[in-house]
Amino acid sequence: MKRRIFLKNAAVTGVSLTILPSYAVSGLGHVAPSDKLNIAGIGIGGKGKVNLRNMVGQNIVSLCDCDYNYARDVFKSYPKASRYKDFRLMLEKQKDIDAVVIATPDHTHAVTAAAAMELGKHVYLQKPLTHSVWESRYLSQLAKKTGVITQMGNEGHSSDTVYEVTEVVQSGCLGTVREVHVWTNRPIWRQGMPKPLIKVPVPDSLDWDLFIGPAPMREYNPEYHPWIWRGWWDFGTGALGDMGCHLLDVPYYALKLGQPVAFQAASSLVNTQSAPISAKVSYKFPARDNLPYCQLPELELTWYDGGLMPSRPYNLPEDAPMNPGGGFMLVGSEAILIAEDYGKNWKTYRNGSCFIPEVKVDLKRIPDNPLGGGRHEMHFVDCCKNGGQPSSDFSYAGPFNEMVVMGNLGIRLQSLQKTLLWDSEKMQVTNISPNEELTTAELTPFSSDIVTRSVEQKSQKWIKWNALNMCEQWIKHNYRPGWNL
Repeated sequence: MKRRIFLKNAAVTGVSLTILPSYAVSGLGHVAPSDKLNIAGIGIGGKGKVNLRNMVGQNIVSLCDCDYNYARDVFKSYPKASRYKDFRLMLEKQKDIDAVVIATPDHTHAVTAAAAMELGKHVYLQKPLTHSVWESRYLSQLAKKTGVITQMGNEGHSSDTVYEVTEVVQSGCLGTVREVHVWTNRPIWRQGMPKPLIKVPVPDSLDWDLFIGPAPMREYNPEYHPWIWRGWWDFGTGALGDMGCHLLDVPYYALKLGQPVAFQAASSLVNTQSAPISAKVSYKFPARDNLPYCQLPELELTWYDGGLMPSRPYNLPEDAPMNPGGGFMLVGSEAILIAEDYGKNWKTYRNGSCFIPEVKVDLKRIPDNPLGGGRHEMHFVDCCKNGGQPSSDFSYAGPFNEMVVMGNLGIRLQSLQKTLLWDSEKMQVTNISPNEELTTAELTPFSSDIVTRSVEQKSQKWIKWNALNMCEQWIKHNYRPGWNL
């Protein structure tokens, strides 16, 4: 049996490898070739570089990036790995790949991950899982169908503090939680921008067509690549997509939120090209099945970005930190819990004082790997080899990401001035009529030499769209010809 197929079957069936891991025999820091996972990296210039480095002791057999200059340092780190610009060509030609690490821009997550999963490759996919709601559902279903091991790259979900806060909540230490607030100071990149005006030649190192992928074609500009892509609607998911999978994770996990039944948003000016500078999104979640020590009634969760923050509860002591860089607050009937992302530095407050809660729930932690490396990444590696379920596999990350990127739908539909009712099973907003119109600002393309007041006064016009058609397209994208799922 081929080695990759054996590794895949071991993961799917839960059968452990017959080869004893070498660190159990030869000590830490050494892994026998027979116990290494063959990993390929797709999108390696940014976060992918970190993920590959954190998968210590494994074989990095192939590297793929549409911009060889952006990826040059990673190529130097793994000189024996083959190199590709097109992930489709890599998956076709490179037959020894067991698993892929994907850290491309958001709009290419789904097409890249699906292609790998259909070939039986295990997939580590950076957050946000996908660019759209439908793509998240598709990858969740595909993971179940193929049986491959999956993990979303919200690395903090494997931290002990995630489970500590969950134990506090599910032990009933806060009482009944009906109100959640989550915030970030992001974006720290440009948003609320019109299209660039000046044409810039495509760098020789970059395959621009591959970067565009399934999105509509547009002219290259350094405003899109290599980093600021996340603020543009066609490529990224704004501050909510970037930080939501970090900051919303603990409330979603601890309170077993599932899918909302309604949502709405308000923000600074929304334009046709990029996410707004700041936004507020509110989700309404229905009651869930109660836990032994904790009731789970109907709940409202509010997200804030761009420096917006929730009001400070009057009964919080003056020295209670509200974490202006980003955090979350769970408001219970008996106590309040405040923390940073993934529950870091969590504290509980009752009657104006900080207190140490007594928990009744004991949750299993994700262990560190004896070889070191990233806990989240190495847990994925271990599950690929020996079976098991990673902490943020697509059965968890898919529904979670649906909720996250749904917030951007609320931001883009806010001119309707209504609470949007959500049918999760059908992935539909149910209260938009066929003839309703959506109004969005179209800003004049920008150039550094546009400074006169006369130009500024004519810097925008209002575009009217059919709201139902645009809503459906933002839930499930129309891909550029040649790209599909």
